[in-house]
Amino acid sequence: MTKLQKLTICLSCIFYVATIFGFFYLDLPIIVVLFALFTLSMVAFAYLCYHVQRDYTGADHLQQEIGVLNAEIARLKGENEANLNEKNSELYKKQLEIDNLTTKVSETEAALEEAKLAVKDQLVAENAHVQDELMESLLPPDDEDPAVTVDIIDVARQAIADLRDQAREAGLIINISSASDKLMVHAGRKRLLIMFRNIIDNSIKYMQTAGSLVITISAIEDDIFIVLKDTGKGLPENETKHIFELNFQGSNRISGNGLGLTQAKAIVEHYGGTIYARSPEGSGMGIYIQLPTS
Repeated sequence: MTKLQKLTICLSCIFYVATIFGFFYLDLPIIVVLFALFTLSMVAFAYLCYHVQRDYTGADHLQQEIGVLNAEIARLKGENEANLNEKNSELYKKQLEIDNLTTKVSETEAALEEAKLAVKDQLVAENAHVQDELMESLLPPDDEDPAVTVDIIDVARQAIADLRDQAREAGLIINISSASDKLMVHAGRKRLLIMFRNIIDNSIKYMQTAGSLVITISAIEDDIFIVLKDTGKGLPENETKHIFELNFQGSNRISGNGLGLTQAKAIVEHYGGTIYARSPEGSGMGIYIQLPTS
């Protein structure tokens, strides 16, 4: 019951009591007024009760609508969860497919890489075989140049003598430096002569200026060490490391087919030696050779 309803019912009770009291002690006009006020209070109470009842009916209706809306929300939520679970299931399946494809791609890439390495190794092996055959082809046959004990200093002197005229025209002075008069090595004289001539000829052609070439020959234990150092312009480091490759010609190329130093390398390696070059740019070219004496 609302406050207004309580007030109207209390007023009705007061006016009712006052009306009863008036029948015994008050005049008729006052009794009529009190009865009228009692009646109005009761009508007001009835009116308020009607409106409260109508309000309660509206609230019930609203509550029903809220219930319907809650039910609809629950239904939609259930559908959304079902759809979400379905989509998650599909996504999981797609992820599994992607993982499988990724695994297959990785396996394929690994197989391809392995195949590439195998092909590369095969090509390297074939190239090495070709290079070995080519190197052998650059050497005089063994029966034409048998390995004997020769004086390598004497071989160097003969190479210098063979190229004396070309060196003189190029303004190149060639000297031999050695602490020994003779240094013996077990090798083919013809091949060693070709080795010296190719390296000396290389200096004559590519120094491009007057200068000198010093051939230093020494022996340490069972090895002969030969250094051929000229005073030319040299080559950049990125070119120097390729000068023994077949048909390589550096940025200072003038003529020739790039076979001379390759043949010299083939001869050195044929006798179990090593050869390499150093050429600080602007400081000349140095060829370093190690040969076993036997």
